Amino acid sequence: MTDSTQIFLILGLTLAAFAWGRFRYDLVALSALLATTLTGLVPASEAFLGFGHPAVITVAAVLVLSRGFERSGLVDVIAEQTLKVGEQLVWQVLVLTGTVLVLSALMNNVGALALMLPVAMRMAREHARSPSLLLMPLAFGSLLGGLTTLIGTPPNIIISSYRAAQTGEAFGMFAFSPVGVGVALAGLFFIVLLGWRLTPRREGQASADELFDTAHYLIEMRVDEDSKALGWSLRELQAALEEPVPVLAVVRDETRRAGHAFMGKLEVGDILLIEAGPDEMKLLEDKAGLRLGAEPDGTADGTADEAGDDGSDASGKEVSANVAASEDAGDGAEAGVADADGEQKPPRRLDPEGLQLVEAVVRNDSMMIHRTVVQLRLLNQHGLHLVAVARDGARLKQRLRDIRFRAGDVLLLQGDEGGLGESLAILGCLPLASRNLTLGQPRLLVLSLAIFALAIVAMLLDWMPAAVALSTAALASLLAGVLPLREAYQAIDGPVIVLLGAMLPVGQALDTSGGAALIADQMLAMGRDWPVVATLTGLFALSMLLSNVINNAAAALLMAPIAASLAKGFDVSLDPFLMVVAVSASCAFLTPIGHQSNTLVMGPGGYRFSDYWKLGLPLSLVVIVTAIPLILWVWPL
Repeated sequence: MTDSTQIFLILGLTLAAFAWGRFRYDLVALSALLATTLTGLVPASEAFLGFGHPAVITVAAVLVLSRGFERSGLVDVIAEQTLKVGEQLVWQVLVLTGTVLVLSALMNNVGALALMLPVAMRMAREHARSPSLLLMPLAFGSLLGGLTTLIGTPPNIIISSYRAAQTGEAFGMFAFSPVGVGVALAGLFFIVLLGWRLTPRREGQASADELFDTAHYLIEMRVDEDSKALGWSLRELQAALEEPVPVLAVVRDETRRAGHAFMGKLEVGDILLIEAGPDEMKLLEDKAGLRLGAEPDGTADGTADEAGDDGSDASGKEVSANVAASEDAGDGAEAGVADADGEQKPPRRLDPEGLQLVEAVVRNDSMMIHRTVVQLRLLNQHGLHLVAVARDGARLKQRLRDIRFRAGDVLLLQGDEGGLGESLAILGCLPLASRNLTLGQPRLLVLSLAIFALAIVAMLLDWMPAAVALSTAALASLLAGVLPLREAYQAIDGPVIVLLGAMLPVGQALDTSGGAALIADQMLAMGRDWPVVATLTGLFALSMLLSNVINNAAAALLMAPIAASLAKGFDVSLDPFLMVVAVSASCAFLTPIGHQSNTLVMGPGGYRFSDYWKLGLPLSLVVIVTAIPLILWVWPL
């Protein structure tokens, strides 16, 4: 079996694994690296040199600098101004998409989207509008913004490094800007004027209460003298139920304690505020002997009088306790409590002091993917209660313990306010709750911008290579206190680093084995009677389609050797072919799996897999029609 046949077989299996999505892309990339090493396509002594490649170091440095911008308050200042836009949907789309486009030019595009996503959700809720109209344009805007600078997206960094290896000179910081800015503006105008109309309207999802129907599932159950749970701790209660039924609060003597913070034993008269459906309610009655309602006669006690006027929690969500009915009450309506005259009183409302509910979306690199709440031990290890899960815009009705999480799932979680942020970061979740903007210190804001500006100047004047300049800037940010060391390590996206480090030698093997030349020869044979621009367009379309199936960095790594072989076969300049790969690999608009930005908005926007191409296909055509002439004008053959 020839070397080229072996590399095609390995790459075919690798692409199939990427598309399947059963295993994380970093594991797939590492498997491809080891396969090429074991078959001798990559020398064992060079197998792990990719992890020290300048492209990998540059990506890591950019991720650290991006987190520094967030912590210094730069993005909060921008977001605060963004929220002042009016009620017109067109202006909202323009401001949100334009803002994330600019941010993506200066920082990692996934990081830019993660910072603006809560702002878009808040804007949708304040104007009673479905977030589905805002989130897909926001995600696509983050991809377009990444085209404009060297550090905007990993494919640009990869292509720059590949050019340096081929010609001895890398693309500069703003070498991508003439083409990237033109394509980004064309895409922005299309999205704002027409594109947003092609997004689906998922009504009723702007509110967390509507999405999760929280009020219809929160119930009160009391501990009586004959309750089996008398004298149990909440841990013992969970063990007896064999179900992760969230106890959100325990009320004793008009004092409320958050469920995750209650460490005592249950006593007679204790009221448990529980997230439960009919099945869980029956389980609580049968196995724990708990009774529905705060008092045996069904009347409200003084606890209700202590409730807040609006019955809302710290994040503004209304938390109501239905003391007499479950979701079987009919049409989802809350049932009241009958008084002595048989008249219906409105349901009681508890002041949920100490409760903090937060929505979060599961990221592509989350440790939660394909695991259950029991396997993750959310309560014991992270201090979090899982209250509900929504997928594809609808709340999942199956038992919480049986749900295996997927990227893009929206979770409703409860936990200690002080530890929520750290727990979500460890789990790999992005909070979606209404963003309370906390402006950073002015000194840190100015300092972070100054450090970044010096790094850009060093790159422009060729004082330092990009990897060295940006790494120096990242180190300076840490030494100046802009970013704590722990957060810097958290900012580095481990799966992306492993993907890059593993796929770089695999991409080189495609070149050294002759595989890239074989593919280029076939494309040359088919395009022999056509102008070079036709082959460029075909390369653009092929690379764009590939990026919709696999990670964009992997697409750039695989297509760069093919582009170089095509340029050599036509005996023309290498630059326009490399620019075609750089732009096309970053334009994954057709599927939710092509880029992390697309996946992140899938759950909050309630999108389906088939929704993306409706806006993505015409946007892809706009990109091709704009990019090819610009590339040939700026980088002539």
